[in-house]
Amino acid sequence: MKSLQHNEVWFITGSQHLYGKETLNQVAEHARIISQELDRSKQIAVSIKFKPIVTTAEEIFQTCQQAGQAENCIGVIAWMHTFSPAKMWINGLKILSKPLLHLHTQFNRDIPWDEIDMDFMNLNQSAHGDREFGFICSRMKINRKVVVGHWRDEAVHRQIDAWSRAASGWKDWQGAKFIRFGDNMRNVAVTEGDKVEAELKFGFSVNTHGVGDLVEEINLVKGEEVAALVEEYVSSYNLAKNLLPDGSKRESLLEAARIEVGLEKFLKNGGYKGFSNTFEDLHGMQQLPGIAVQRLMGKGYGYAGEGDWKTAALVRAMKVMGTGLEGGNAFMEDYTYHFDPENSLVLGAHMLEVDECLAAEKPSCEVHSLGIGGKEDPVRLVFNAKGGKGLNASLVDMGNRFRLVINEVQAIAPPHDLPRLPVARVMWKPLPDMKTACAAWILAGGAHHTCFSQNLTAEILNDFADIAGIEAVNIDAGTDLRQFKKELQWSEGYYQSCGSRHH
Repeated sequence: MKSLQHNEVWFITGSQHLYGKETLNQVAEHARIISQELDRSKQIAVSIKFKPIVTTAEEIFQTCQQAGQAENCIGVIAWMHTFSPAKMWINGLKILSKPLLHLHTQFNRDIPWDEIDMDFMNLNQSAHGDREFGFICSRMKINRKVVVGHWRDEAVHRQIDAWSRAASGWKDWQGAKFIRFGDNMRNVAVTEGDKVEAELKFGFSVNTHGVGDLVEEINLVKGEEVAALVEEYVSSYNLAKNLLPDGSKRESLLEAARIEVGLEKFLKNGGYKGFSNTFEDLHGMQQLPGIAVQRLMGKGYGYAGEGDWKTAALVRAMKVMGTGLEGGNAFMEDYTYHFDPENSLVLGAHMLEVDECLAAEKPSCEVHSLGIGGKEDPVRLVFNAKGGKGLNASLVDMGNRFRLVINEVQAIAPPHDLPRLPVARVMWKPLPDMKTACAAWILAGGAHHTCFSQNLTAEILNDFADIAGIEAVNIDAGTDLRQFKKELQWSEGYYQSCGSRHH
C-alpha cells in the first residue's frame, strides 16, 4: 500500500441545455481545468478524473451507472457550474453506489467588479445551482460530504483528500475477507458481534478456520525459508543475545520465523486482508504468534487479538486510509494508567502484537515468558512509539447499529525507562483530559481494543463513518461530558426510531 494513485475519483459537472452551446463549452472547459488542478494537487492522494459534463437525466443516469461499474472508481465529486435542475438527478442518484462528495465552488474566485454582466451571471451560477443539487440529495437522504471554498484553496484540497482516503478505505472493504483462527476469547462481550450484519453493512466477510488448518501450513514450511527470514530479522532488529546462533532461546526464534512464513502463506493463499487469533486456542502451535503478527501488520494486514474481527477490519481500513502519510496505524489496547493528577497518562500496549510501524527507534527482538496461554515463550518486537498527535478508534456493535468511537490524543515518549516491560508500548494523553476522555469512552461503549493512528485525522474517520452509514462518536478537546451524554441519548433515540438495523 505505497500509493493510492490507482484509486480514481470522478469529477462530474452538472448543467443544462438552456444556456446554449457556447456556454456549455465554457462549462466543460472550466470543469476540465478544475479537475486537472485537483489531480495535480500534492494534497490529494488519489487520481481525479474529468468526466464529460452532464446536461440531461439520461446522461446523469449513464454516468452514475458507469461509476458504479468502474473497478478503480472509489467515489464521485459533483459540482453544478450552472443551474442543473435536480429532478434530472433523481434516477442517477438512486443507483449511485459509490461515495459522493459535493464540491460547492465556482470557477472564478473573485467577482470581476468592472466587467460583470448577465452573460457572466448566467455562466457562473454555482451559488444557487449547488443549492438545487443539495436539496435533492437531502430530500433523497443521501450521505455525502459537502466541501465549500475555491477549488485552488489548499484547505479545500485537504478536505477532498480526507474524504478520498475514507473512500479508499471503504473500497478496500468491499468483498474483503477476514479470518478468525478459532473463536473469540471466552465470555468476552465486546469482541462479539453480528458478522452477517457486518457483511450487509460493510461489504466484508468474516469466517473461521480451526487453528489446526494453520498448523498444517506451518508444518510445511521449509528450513531454507526459515533461515532466510531469520536473516531478515538479523538485519532489521537488535536481537537479544539469547536469540543469537549460540543463544539459549535460538530455537524459539526459528519457530517464530516458521510461524510467520506459514501464517503469511495461509493469508495469501486465502486472499485474506486481516485476521485474528486467541491465546485460548493454540492447539498444535508451540508459541503464540508475536513477531509474526507484528510484521504482518507492518505489511498491511489488519489484526486484532482474541477473535476481535471488528477491530481487525478497522485496522486494515485505517492502514489503507493512511497510505503514504508519515506514521502508522496499529492494533492497540488501553492497558494501564498513570493517574498522576499533574500528568495523567495512558500506557497502551498488548501482550505481544503492536505494529512496528509506530516505533520511534529500531525495535529490539526478544523472547520472554507470556504468563498465559500455556505455551513456550514467544518472540516479540519491543520498542517505544513516537510522540505526536494521534487518535484511537473503536468499532463496536451496539445491537441496533454499529458505532465508531474516536478519541483524539497526544502521544508522548515514556517519561521513564521501562526495563522490565517486554512489549511494544505507546503513551498518550487523551483529549480533552484523562477523566473526561475515559468517562466519555466508557459511556459510549468503546472497546478496550482499538486502532491507534499516528497519521489519520478525526475528519477522515468521520467521513468514513458517513460513507458507511454508521454512527460516529467524537471525543476531543471540545468534549463536555454533560453535552456528550445528551448527544448519546439523542443518538439512541434516533436509531431506535429508525428500526432495529440500518441498511
